[in-house]
Amino acid sequence: MKKFGSIAVILLILGVVFFAGLYVGSSIPAESNVLNVLHKKSSLSLRPEVDFDLFWRAWGLAEDKYVDIDKVNRQEMVYGATSGLLKSFGDPYTIFFPPKENKEFQIEVRGEFEGVGMEIGAKKGILTVIAPLKNTPAEKAGIKPGDKILKIDATSASDLSVEEAVGLIRGPKNSKIKLTILRDGEDQSRVLEIERAVIKIPTLETEADKTATTINGKRGKETPLGDIFVIRLYHFSEDSAARFRQALREFVLSGKKKLILDLRNNPGGFLEASVDIASWFLPQGEVVVQEDFGKNAAMEAHRSRGYNIFKDLPMVVLVNQGSASASEILAGALHDYGIAKLVGERTFGKGSVQELISLTPDTSLKVTIAKWLTPKGQSISEGGLAPDVEVKVTKEDIDAERDPVMEKAIELLNKM
Repeated sequence: MKKFGSIAVILLILGVVFFAGLYVGSSIPAESNVLNVLHKKSSLSLRPEVDFDLFWRAWGLAEDKYVDIDKVNRQEMVYGATSGLLKSFGDPYTIFFPPKENKEFQIEVRGEFEGVGMEIGAKKGILTVIAPLKNTPAEKAGIKPGDKILKIDATSASDLSVEEAVGLIRGPKNSKIKLTILRDGEDQSRVLEIERAVIKIPTLETEADKTATTINGKRGKETPLGDIFVIRLYHFSEDSAARFRQALREFVLSGKKKLILDLRNNPGGFLEASVDIASWFLPQGEVVVQEDFGKNAAMEAHRSRGYNIFKDLPMVVLVNQGSASASEILAGALHDYGIAKLVGERTFGKGSVQELISLTPDTSLKVTIAKWLTPKGQSISEGGLAPDVEVKVTKEDIDAERDPVMEKAIELLNKM
């Protein structure tokens, strides 16, 4: 009897442990279930206000109810959920790259790809051309900064992210694409057919004797420069700092005394390149740009390296709607310290910092981690930079092959 009594006690204890386990298991938050599924430790703080049960209920219902669930790739479901998570931030520059898009982005960063050759962004929720790159199919087809993209072939652009639009626009060389665009000041949209090509991102050109406007990839009327040297910077690439140094050498050897830096249609690029170039005009230690990381975090300042070989240099910087990102950093620094006057149109206003983070060997996350402020604290994202002297290029200027922005810059420098 004692033996049977011991067995009964053991069974009772096991039963209590079993049902206690059921109770505890049922009370584990859905967030912990997520971590158990991943079989990984996580620094995720489990917040009681976040209902992860909603996500898993939706996943389970889709698995149970969707008529073609056997044809669905579960990994693609994870990719879609990750993309949706980041879209909820409302930031067009915080995005997830699944394998195909990740590979394409890595190719673009290396500076050569196949497409039409233009930088696009989101402005007030609308896909907008930042700038066509020099000597590319987009420029030759007549694409201009500020053009709003309505359709890509037959696909409406209204619900596309920047990266989704880039994926549709890019394609093999010699293939064609139709873009439906709406230009500021026009009531009717227009359709441009563009043939894709291998795009090599240009960097820099100099002009010493005479300058000319470039219209749709063609050189327009020339204007004598006199005592003025022109540097046209098209992109802040890995080698642009070295090439800018060589351009300044040409400027010094030319014997000219005044400088025009043309940043029109320059969509930006490497932050370090803009800091290095600004260092030729600023004393050591002066702030070139500030990074605001939010959340009560301390701001980080990027400072001049102090090459600063020019004293009281008469200088004008040309900007327009296609001047963005690193272009705005350089222009903002030169403007805030009174080094140069800005002439042209208000800049695009892309003043945020993105970090590219590898999630897996073939996927990555690009996330906005900070905002750029000029040395005086102006947020570049909030409307861009206003020029000191506003000059707009009209249709009549284009038809006459005139560059009124360059003409105004030359006029101002001739008075200095």
